[in-house]
Amino acid sequence: MGKVIGIDLGTTNSCVAVLEGGQPVVITNSEGGRTTPSVVGFGKSEERLVGQLAKRQAVTNAENTIFSIKRFIGRRWEETEIERDRVAYQCVTGRDGTVDVKIRQQSYTPQEISAMILQKLKQDAETYLGETVNQAVITVPAYFSDAQRQATKDAGTIAGLEVLRIINEPTAASLSYGLDKQDQDQIVLVFDLGGGTFDVSILQLGDGVFEVKATSGNNHLGGDDFDEAILRWMLAFFQNQEGIDLASDKMALQRLREAAEKAKIELSATITTSINLPFITADETGPKHLEMELTRAKFEELVADLLKATLLPVEQALKDSGLHSSDIDKIILVGGSTRIPAVQQAVQTFFGGIKPDRSVNPDEAVALGAAIQAGVLGGEVKDLLLLDVTSLSMGIETLGGVFTKIIPRNTTLPTSRSQSFSTATDGQTTVEVQVYQGERAMVRDNRCLGKFELTGIPPAPRGVPQIEVTFDIDANGILNVSATDKGTGRAQSIRISNTGGLSSLEVEKMRQEAQLYSEYDKKQYELAQYRNQLDTLLYNYQSLKKESGAQLDSQLTAQIEQQSQALQQLLTEPEVPVERIKQHLATLQQILYSLGAGLYQAAPAAASPAPSRAYPTESTSIYGASKNGTPAQDLSSYGSPVGAPEDPPEFLTFNEEDGDPEAAGRTWDPTETIKADAQDDFLEDADETIVTDYETVD
Repeated sequence: MGKVIGIDLGTTNSCVAVLEGGQPVVITNSEGGRTTPSVVGFGKSEERLVGQLAKRQAVTNAENTIFSIKRFIGRRWEETEIERDRVAYQCVTGRDGTVDVKIRQQSYTPQEISAMILQKLKQDAETYLGETVNQAVITVPAYFSDAQRQATKDAGTIAGLEVLRIINEPTAASLSYGLDKQDQDQIVLVFDLGGGTFDVSILQLGDGVFEVKATSGNNHLGGDDFDEAILRWMLAFFQNQEGIDLASDKMALQRLREAAEKAKIELSATITTSINLPFITADETGPKHLEMELTRAKFEELVADLLKATLLPVEQALKDSGLHSSDIDKIILVGGSTRIPAVQQAVQTFFGGIKPDRSVNPDEAVALGAAIQAGVLGGEVKDLLLLDVTSLSMGIETLGGVFTKIIPRNTTLPTSRSQSFSTATDGQTTVEVQVYQGERAMVRDNRCLGKFELTGIPPAPRGVPQIEVTFDIDANGILNVSATDKGTGRAQSIRISNTGGLSSLEVEKMRQEAQLYSEYDKKQYELAQYRNQLDTLLYNYQSLKKESGAQLDSQLTAQIEQQSQALQQLLTEPEVPVERIKQHLATLQQILYSLGAGLYQAAPAAASPAPSRAYPTESTSIYGASKNGTPAQDLSSYGSPVGAPEDPPEFLTFNEEDGDPEAAGRTWDPTETIKADAQDDFLEDADETIVTDYETVD
């Protein structure tokens, strides 16, 4: 079994970790960062950028740069009005009333966008581990609905990952905190304030068991909302100062959003920060600049309501667990937004002055915990048991549109519950079972997960038939519902597995498309490497031409010009085979070798270095020697071996007595040094070295 990675798929940043030597380790990305921005950008030439590269071009390409996609995954159109108003990219109605993103006439589901981020994390993990990664544990906010969990799992499948487990983020963080504290009995509260979601979980730790007692949260509260508060203040300030509303200027909004995030981060370490955005817009009087100061006190005033909102789920979790604030032994802060001093102070005040534990990295704790759970599933971690809970109640619709709960929230997973129901009218032969998730009394205020019919019920007076409805929730929080007529044994069931808005066929189709795009990305990388090699070779050629233009072979220079133009043209063709470019590049290299070496051939014989007894090395040789002491075949198709006189020199044979047993039986060309020197001029900056093996003399 290969390595199983742990992934924290965040709203603003994502992180990937793996278990090594029994300890979780964060994997750095290809840019050297320990976290990767959850941003996907589509460039002008159709290239797809993920992570830091996508974030850098967001200001100039706001409409084609997707961020905070986690706030749309698994949710319906009517649920996302506020989120849609905050983004610069175009949102459209998807299948079954979900939200899609439209980029240049093509629509993408949130699952596809999330899969692009997961693919990036997967590739970084494979580079780090040196092996293919096919399995992962992915975290989600504790308050994610069944639909959002399934949609996240679909995203993993599209990215080419088998998602072994979906676990709650605060639960994962508790694993990271408690891995080395399994012998300590304690009650821990995890306060997880991320970029787009907020969760609170209370766990009991002891004897290797991590048992979640209660969980609560708010999927519409996170660091993005703190940024938004600053952004709105900046908009109002600029409008009052200049009389210009920047709210409809997408490029300006993106600059403001980035400045707001930067100011928020800086205010965690300082008490005041400057916001300077030159040329933010222009009118008939000329360009306009935004210059302002933001103090920590003003920031805390702007986010006062958000700070209060973070304490409501804390109160709810304590109530659901039957605990008091004084029963909490440790408070763990998770998520980048917990670095805000006002957040830390609010938590400390609520718990009577108890300082939160800062032993875990808030940006990495969730991914590290996911890696630990991956180790449990992979058999690397023993004697550790995780007992998570369902975050929302699940049930069915009964007479009058009432929501009847089958499984209450905070029920330990996996679980199975059954309840008996009957018909509502005389002679009723069919029962429709509609499954809902939520906490409201009426089904209209909760979320419908699916429905199915149980038919063939024998006609009988109302209340007589006995229909047993069973809810099964697995360790991933994915639901199965069945209904059985006790009188006839007839049964019907439904697996709530497509609540993310995608069928299994659609998920597989997207997975194949993602795989194809992965191959496309690989090809683009190779083409970039070849462009770099071409630039290096042409730079060396231009330098040589500048220094020794009059002495260069005109026929070879013409061939170089022709080859370089052909190569540059090939590199612009999207469908060109990589091997064809590679062949043209090799040909150009050989012409350049011949051109450079020709300078030495034309030089006076006295200037040539005397033959040396130093043994030639395979890594610096263009030519070898053939059997019977005859000159080796020139690798190039352009003329005779570089630097060779009209009469081939005598080839020498090495003996063991010469001091190099490995060289025994090989031949040595006295012009080797000349050829190697000519070659070095062009290989100094080039990426490849052509190596030719020596042949043994009979």
